Amino acid sequence: MARSTIYVGLEIGTSKVCVVVGEVRSDGAIKILGVGQHPTAGVRKGEIVDFETAQQCLHDALVKAEDRSDVMVKNVFLAVTGSHIESLNNRGTIRIADDQTEISPENLEEVKEIARDVSLPKENAYIHSIIQHYYVDGQEKVLNPVGMLGQKLEADYHIIHGVKTRIQNAIRCVREVPLEVEDIVFSPIAAAQVVLNREAKQQGALLIDIGGGTTEYVLYIEGAVVASGCLGIGGDHITNDLSIVFKIPIGRAEKLKVDRGSAQVEGIDPEAIIDLEADSHFKGSKVHQEELNMVINARLRETFQLLRERLRETGQLDKVGKGIYLIGGTSLMEGIEDLAEEIFELPVQRSSSASMSGPAAIFENPQYATPVGLIRYAQLLDEQRPQGGALSNIGKKFGRMLGLGR
Repeated sequence: MARSTIYVGLEIGTSKVCVVVGEVRSDGAIKILGVGQHPTAGVRKGEIVDFETAQQCLHDALVKAEDRSDVMVKNVFLAVTGSHIESLNNRGTIRIADDQTEISPENLEEVKEIARDVSLPKENAYIHSIIQHYYVDGQEKVLNPVGMLGQKLEADYHIIHGVKTRIQNAIRCVREVPLEVEDIVFSPIAAAQVVLNREAKQQGALLIDIGGGTTEYVLYIEGAVVASGCLGIGGDHITNDLSIVFKIPIGRAEKLKVDRGSAQVEGIDPEAIIDLEADSHFKGSKVHQEELNMVINARLRETFQLLRERLRETGQLDKVGKGIYLIGGTSLMEGIEDLAEEIFELPVQRSSSASMSGPAAIFENPQYATPVGLIRYAQLLDEQRPQGGALSNIGKKFGRMLGLGR
């Protein structure tokens, strides 16, 4: 490895800040050394709205991770999200010189640059440029064109971008802790590194991450990312709905959702009642289980339908052979798998991270997929860029704008 075999993933989510410290062993396996998390404040829909408060939450999570891993954390891989993040696909094409015998590494770099050269809104910056496929004289899905004979070289890229200042704010918050940000990673891209294996990506898989304030997604078809993005809807919206419908405080609504919530609406006893006990700030109430489930089902149904319509525009949903993978805290909701299968007409699969060791609950809990995925992403990045290093990657993304690149 070009760097230390210790990597740290950081997710500043709407509901929690999570720091995961992992070690890459000589055989490539990852061992989780420690995890620190703390409830989040100062974050709304995955974006920081109160620097000081968010930094304190991050500090508390960091201290726990350092204590449990016995590692002094200095550098992190940071997950970013937000409804401002968008994506597009673009193809670059070049002609090979007539006097050239074969495609060279320089040709490959040239076609990459052309494929990546797209017009973004002036307020936006690149987050990822991900290769999909190469083509040589119309031959599809060439893995490595270098050394091949051909007159025309093409490259398809998936490009993820977001609002510059919002990304800057997340990086600045972390750097003032102080921690160095080695690279930023769109959350579902990180999670996919441990949730989806090669077979799933090849057969077609849709990963949906339903967090507290956002629902993020990434769609793989034939091994390549073809669509990704973020909806500004998450589990907090369910909590808010319950608070309004049943006229109860947000805190009680959240507890009701977690303890008794379900997306199932069939076969529920209409007489089943949940008794909400009174406390010093709440006079108490009674809630019908059937009505509770209907409110939850309605919000999740709307979320899945919005996502389905967005993905239908890509024309790729009918190529999803493996199915849907649900992660994030809200994915633990009872009945959510059946609802997803109904809306998308696709099977829902269970995810696992068998290639890692450490606290078992970390891998079994879909809430940790993103920070654990950051560890895998860091490992793959250093394997693919053995001399550049991850820090140079963020420098190229943002250059002088962040004071990281030259």
